[in-house]
Amino acid sequence: MNVSGHAAIVTGGASGIGAETARALAQVGAKVAVMDVNTGPMEAVAREIGGVAIKCDVASADGAEHAVAEARHALGAARVLVNCAGIAPAKRIVSRSGPMPLSDFTKVIDVNLVGSFNLLRLVAADLYAEDALDEVGERGVIINTASVAAFEGQMGQAAYSASKGGLVALTIQAARDLSGMGIRVVTIAPGFIATPMLLGMPQDVQDSLAAQTPFPKRFGRPEEYAKLALHIIENQMINGEVIRLDGGARMQPR
Repeated sequence: MNVSGHAAIVTGGASGIGAETARALAQVGAKVAVMDVNTGPMEAVAREIGGVAIKCDVASADGAEHAVAEARHALGAARVLVNCAGIAPAKRIVSRSGPMPLSDFTKVIDVNLVGSFNLLRLVAADLYAEDALDEVGERGVIINTASVAAFEGQMGQAAYSASKGGLVALTIQAARDLSGMGIRVVTIAPGFIATPMLLGMPQDVQDSLAAQTPFPKRFGRPEEYAKLALHIIENQMINGEVIRLDGGARMQPR
């Protein structure tokens, strides 16, 4: 799919891989709606790329519906959705203070898993009403963001791993559900990416994590995620797949 001239939505677009993906999409001619709950940084990214900034709580049914409608009104129906919004608080299932509060678990599931599905269903519904872009019948592409924690969750990552594992399981099912509409669904599972969240960790922790990558021995860069997202959009045969972006890393228990 050639995204030039078409609308795209990026959630979690205020920083990290979301912001870099929004920039990459704009550079190839897409009209980008940057969505996030962090208003200031989101608006700064949108100004930089000539897109629109739309505040969106992805876990809210009404909020997301209004945000997608606003994006549609401003730019047209999105042909591309890249779900980057997510949170990653760490807490063990049981600690000295007792069991993990259920609300801590459900909050992560609501943002990471339910939130991604929320935008997926809304954008897919919009695309259902749009004409196909080519003789094959493609209408659009949806990219979700999982994590290598979906496969090798570390201690303290119960909620995060479960949420990302849900996205992995959703990938082929959603691709099958939406195949008749000409909508592809793909998931990227990043490893250690140099985002503000990771770079905010103590240096010794960062060094330990980077050493777990066989090659190259460094953190991934947000622009490398963005490049992969663009390739997925352009390559019509990539569908129903989960692609690890991790330099061969396999996460250790801690």
